[in-house]
Amino acid sequence: MNFNLKTGMNAKMEIIVKESETAASYGSGGVNVYATPAMIGLIENTSLNAVDPFLPEGYATVGTHLDVKHLAATPVGMRVSARAELIEIDRKKLVFKVEAFDEKDKIGEGTHSRFIIEKKKFIKMTEEKASSK
Repeated sequence: MNFNLKTGMNAKMEIIVKESETAASYGSGGVNVYATPAMIGLIENTSLNAVDPFLPEGYATVGTHLDVKHLAATPVGMRVSARAELIEIDRKKLVFKVEAFDEKDKIGEGTHSRFIIEKKKFIKMTEEKASSK
């Protein structure tokens, strides 16, 4: 199936860091700064927003790989933005260049891979996995 995706497709998202998104809240550290898992979630969400709206009905993407550096700490209340650009398409595998910034610094960079899935088939497969335990 042709998914009509092109390299260069991109998206940007912004959030304000909340207490619930800190390393202390996530359990990924003992300080009240923006957590790496929260940054990863923002990066993944930004990446899927770059392409999922353009997929045919019944299709979506799922994250399969992350290679991301968290470069700088961000305090609660500061704005964070993430940008994802589709840089490679290999059949159903999509690779994104990702970056994150707060109001002062670049706080993250790397690559993120996603895979195009047919939702019904994917859900059926996971339900079968759940029923076989």
